[in-house]
Formats: sequence, structure tokens, C-alpha cells
Amino acid sequence: MTNQPTSINVNTSQLRQMYKIEQVLFEAQTTMVQRFLEAQARQIADAISQQLSHVRFMLPDRVASEADASGEKKMFTIPSDFREQVVGGIKERLTRTDLRTSLRQRLLELEQSQNKGVSLSAGLVRYATVYYMVNGMLPSGRSVIYKAIEGEEIPTIPISDGRQPESAITAATDAITEESLPEAGRGELIVPYVPAARRFYLPQWVSFDDQGKLLVNSVNEAEAHIASMQRFLFVLHASVSLAPYVVVDEEYQKKRYGMLGQLINQGRALATYEANEIVHTIKHRAASHDLNRGLSISLPYFDDQELDMNTLEFEVIPSGRIMFVPAFVVLAVREQQVKVAQDTRLSPSTRKHLLNELRLIEIAFDTPTKDL
Repeated sequence: MTNQPTSINVNTSQLRQMYKIEQVLFEAQTTMVQRFLEAQARQIADAISQQLSHVRFMLPDRVASEADASGEKKMFTIPSDFREQVVGGIKERLTRTDLRTSLRQRLLELEQSQNKGVSLSAGLVRYATVYYMVNGMLPSGRSVIYKAIEGEEIPTIPISDGRQPESAITAATDAITEESLPEAGRGELIVPYVPAARRFYLPQWVSFDDQGKLLVNSVNEAEAHIASMQRFLFVLHASVSLAPYVVVDEEYQKKRYGMLGQLINQGRALATYEANEIVHTIKHRAASHDLNRGLSISLPYFDDQELDMNTLEFEVIPSGRIMFVPAFVVLAVREQQVKVAQDTRLSPSTRKHLLNELRLIEIAFDTPTKDL
């Protein structure tokens, strides 16, 4: 599953205008209709986030048009046979059609209806759904600033804003009491995250500090945090696939910026941590003479295009009775470095990240005097 948003062929001003039109139309509805639309939106958004194969929702019985110059609105009644909508089913499961695709097609059909009420309702359902996905479904995080590593485009390194005092007498695992500077007058804020985590958008999903040290109890927990961040971005990108104009929403921009940088940063940190574990495992097994029957490496790396962990599989020693020699690892890694450097399927930044991991392994086994 790719998490990247669909391509958009209209400029920002057009998207902003489309977003504003739908926003004004939503605000033109009665409070009761707005709450009804929000309930349908939650139902649809939950189905999308859970990647269900179908969803059932309702159109309101009446909707209002945008007020004219005199401030008057026209009311439109939705025919009863259009009220209930079911998207997805056996056909979609057999053809493996994504629910987002089916939903997008159905809403487009309804928006093109000759019945004005049906057309307006479909647009309102679309708007309410993506607005909820961005503003109501996902937690909001801290204000963050990231910088890009030299030669990369996506900012992934958090920059301290100077408002996060670190104490020399506070243990790394302690909760930290600090004055809430951005919200003066609200007293002290208890922050149960170490300073390294508080530099990111959502500290609760930070598993590694800037030195690659594991901040949580296990790698499994770190992997769970990666999965949570992936789901977060999946929801954002799903909202764009449903209504491209949502990209102009300020909350969308903040959340995507904050989480994208955090996910790539932490994904790379997890991959590097596991690469070091591979080195330790090989050395331990070599010391126990447990590598004389072959050795293959599955090296994890984080792909910043797919926003997912992948593995580079390669053989170091073929199966058989061959004595393990550290130089075999060095030779195999150098061969992979050449291949990775030429692999245009990976983004330049992903290649750089993967080459750094290969270099880490090479250095670990390149010096004959290193302990094995």
C-alpha cells in the first residue's frame, strides 16, 4: 500500500477556491443538517481508515444552497430513493477495487446528478468527510521546524525553538515540569517525554533520539509507533485522494509537515538500529563458530517514497561448509553498494540512507583486528 497522495492537476488558487465554496455551502446548512453530515462523515472516514471493502451512508433529506446577494437560500429536497447510499461490495472485493476509488466515483456520479439537491448533498458529504479526517480524526501535535539533510528535499531533522529547557539534574526517563511558554498564565505543564522526543510533532510516537538510542522498551514498541505514524499519514493522503482541495486546509499542511518529517526520521533510525543489531548478531554467531554453513543478510531500510520499511536481501556466504571470514561480509556489502548506488527505483535520499547502512556494516568488518 502506497501512502503517497494522488497527483493534482490544478493550481493552489483553484484548490483554495474549491475549498472555500464547499466550506461556505456547509456553513449555509442548518445546525441539524451539519450534525447529520458530520455523523455520515465519521462513518465513511472510519471505513476508509480501517480499509473496509464497503460503506453505507445517508444523504440528508433537505439541503440549502449558498445564500444569494439578498441573503436568501433555496431549499432542495433529496428524493427518498437517493437517501441511502451503499458503496463497495462483492464486485469490488473480487476486483480488489479500493474503497476510496469506489467512493470517489460514486460521489462524482451523485455530484453530476440533474437533481440539484442530490448534487449539493454529495459535495457536502465529500467536504464533511475530508474535513473530519484532517481536523477531527487525527491528533494535533506540537509546532515544529525541521531542516533537510544536505542534498535532500524533505526536512526530517527537528530544530529546537529555544522554548524547551533541558535540565542537567533530570533523568532521561523522568516526567519534566516546565512553564508553558506558548500559553502564558496556564501554569506548569507536566511533559512525560524526554527532550529529544519533544522536538518532534507527536512525542508519544518517538522511539529514538538523535544519537539512535532506543527510548522505548523494545523494538516491537518502536515498530508499533512507526505503524501509528503510517496510519496517520494514510488518513491524510486518503483525504486528498477523496477531495484534492483539502491540501489548502491549514491543519492538513501542519499535520502532514509535522508527521512526514517525524516518520522518515524515526523510520531511518529504526532501520539503522536494526542494522547495528545485525552486526552484533553476526559477530556473536561468528565467535560461536555458527556461521560456517552459510550467511545471508536481510537489511532493513526506510523508503521515503513508499513511507514504509523494506529489506535488501543479499547473500554473504553460500550454503555449505565454508569457514566464516569477515572479509566475506565486506566484499558482499561493497557489491551491494554498487548496485544500490545505481538503483533508480529508489529516491536519492533513500539510496543515501541505505548506503549509509551498508557502510556501517562494512566498517564493522573491514578491520581484521576488530573483535568478532
